[in-house]
Amino acid sequence: MFRRVGRFAVHRPWLTIAGWIIAAVALAILAPGLKSTTDETEFLPSHYESVQVGNLQEKAFPKTEQPAAIAVFQRTDGGKLTDADRRDVIKVAGGLEGKHREKIAKVVTGPQAVSPNGEIALANIIATTKNAYDEQLPKSVKQLREDAKPLLDGTQLKLGVTGQAATTLDSQESSGDTDAMIMSATLLLIIVLLLVIFRSPLIAILPVIIIMLVFMVAIGLIGTAAELGGLKADSSISAILIVVLFGVGTDYILFLLFRYREHLRAGQAPKQALEDAVAKVGETIASAAGAVIVAFLALLLSTMGMMRAMGPSLAIAVAVTLVAALTLVPAVFSLLGAKAFWPSKAWKKQPKNRFANGVGNLVSHRPGIMAALSTVVLAVLAVGAFNFKAEFDTSSQMSQKLESVQAMKDLQRGFSAGQSDPAMVYLKSKDGSPLDKAALETFRGKLAAVEGVGQASPAVSNPDGSVAQYSVVLKYAPSADKAIELAGGPLRDSAHKAAPEGTKALVGGTSAVLYDIKDAVGHDYRLVFPVAGLAIMLILGLLLRSIVAPVYLMIAVALGFGATLGATVWLFQDVQGKNGLLFMLPVIVYLFVVAIGTDYNILMVARLREEVQRGVEPKEAIRTAVAQSAPTISAAAIILAGTFGVLMLADNSMLQQMGFAVAFGILLTAFVMAMLLVPTVTSLLGHKAWWPGHQDAPKATAVPADASLGAAPQWEGEQVRR
Repeated sequence: MFRRVGRFAVHRPWLTIAGWIIAAVALAILAPGLKSTTDETEFLPSHYESVQVGNLQEKAFPKTEQPAAIAVFQRTDGGKLTDADRRDVIKVAGGLEGKHREKIAKVVTGPQAVSPNGEIALANIIATTKNAYDEQLPKSVKQLREDAKPLLDGTQLKLGVTGQAATTLDSQESSGDTDAMIMSATLLLIIVLLLVIFRSPLIAILPVIIIMLVFMVAIGLIGTAAELGGLKADSSISAILIVVLFGVGTDYILFLLFRYREHLRAGQAPKQALEDAVAKVGETIASAAGAVIVAFLALLLSTMGMMRAMGPSLAIAVAVTLVAALTLVPAVFSLLGAKAFWPSKAWKKQPKNRFANGVGNLVSHRPGIMAALSTVVLAVLAVGAFNFKAEFDTSSQMSQKLESVQAMKDLQRGFSAGQSDPAMVYLKSKDGSPLDKAALETFRGKLAAVEGVGQASPAVSNPDGSVAQYSVVLKYAPSADKAIELAGGPLRDSAHKAAPEGTKALVGGTSAVLYDIKDAVGHDYRLVFPVAGLAIMLILGLLLRSIVAPVYLMIAVALGFGATLGATVWLFQDVQGKNGLLFMLPVIVYLFVVAIGTDYNILMVARLREEVQRGVEPKEAIRTAVAQSAPTISAAAIILAGTFGVLMLADNSMLQQMGFAVAFGILLTAFVMAMLLVPTVTSLLGHKAWWPGHQDAPKATAVPADASLGAAPQWEGEQVRR
């Protein structure tokens, strides 16, 4: 099948390329765009209490206004506010309200907004929309920050804006700079490394152009699937799509180009060499893509809508990349022929490849030692994974220089840390009858008595009196671990227990949402990872026609996952002293290290199988496979790891953790697992590794080639097609 696909693309290149261009343009024009959403409750199933709170609030209190941000005032000298300062606070708040910024209803302050210690004054910035995630709110907050500067002239005050909309604004602006840096660094790395590897400007530039075209098609198909098929996908997926497409796209292009160059060096004509390259590595690329696709589709089993939305989108992107690797890439290089390598002539001669041949010889001659050594390295690193602590306080991951972060610290000097975003407790009558006012006050007292609660506001009832709302200020920041555990544990337990007979209590708010997300993430780890592992094992079994090989390959993958997570824990928790790591980090490692990194294992074992099918002894098969695959794996891994490594330059702990984990994991997968552990274990098992498939393959009489060339042996009576 792959030979037929390759033959069509190679011999009808213009038709193939035209088809891709037409598809990209049509989808760019006609496909619906991806919508944006950042509402955490949209990502949780309806049985979670925080989601039920949101639904109840919508029905019982259909308000059109809500706090969007908080202006935090203090003296420039850090002292207590004077009477003149307090009058200036009211004047500045009135001036901000008078600007009439879009989606901002009013800016409210007063004597009660001054902290007990007299150092901090607040002004609530109230939005005209009940949607806390409205796209316009951060823009209006940015305008208000600028509006405040002239209003503060002549006063002794300084102002910082924090709260949900302000945090969103700072996060968007800081991540926007990071996205641009990632894209620039990615393009630069790919171009430079491809230029170094192939010494050809065409080969350095063409993969970038091809992947850009693939990105257009993928985005269009994802948008169409979201519109027509009910698939949830939002615009936030674009950034991760870029990294995935450049990662797997570069991998697959390199898999094909290295084999294409190998055939050219064996003396084949360009078109025949390209057709044979597709025939040889087509199954490998398809299997690698299949493993990544099923790993991403396993996210459909997630309880979190965010993960369920991400899975199919990424799967579609990888599927498009697979088709492009087997059709568009051969078509483009068919038109160029050997001129693609211009001006270099290195493709005409066999390189010495000292590193690749050295690794191949080492692995084939010392398989036991290398297997033991690589296993010990992975196992030791994996020990650190047991100390992994999930961190849900995303504000602590942000740069401490951001205004919203600094203003929140200032607010906490005078008020409870939870003042900016209190927990919301609702009490509703089960039969719809009005609630007893005395019981409401008693219930409030029990909420206020919970340890960790700063204060509980008096009940606010809906029009028919069947639902009461309490604003409960916690002593901890909304996304801090203590606040999350308090809202989801003692506060909920106390509210449920204290609810008067005939009523039901529900606890929501940011802290409660994060508690439910934490529970959902734990569920997903226990379900998604095993299912994805079994699916990848099935694909490996079909590729290798073996039951044994997929088992030890997945054990190696599990070790690599643990080693990656463990090394990240040691660096950030133990060395840098972080309270915990990004709670999504295991999923990120799973997506980029386990799923995409498995490509290198598949490439290696596929080449091993190819050599074994020819009847080569296991030892020689290992040497040849490693020597021939090492350059491809090294180049692909360095490009992908370098792309993520750029994230470590960001002034954001979350991005630094992500960058290190993925970059380190990819390099570990490539240079320890794929080049050392997998081939040595295969060598030790011998033909048993391919049971029940190729373990009884007949031996060939080989005429050894020069080992330094890393070439495959030639057999009597036949010319082995390279």
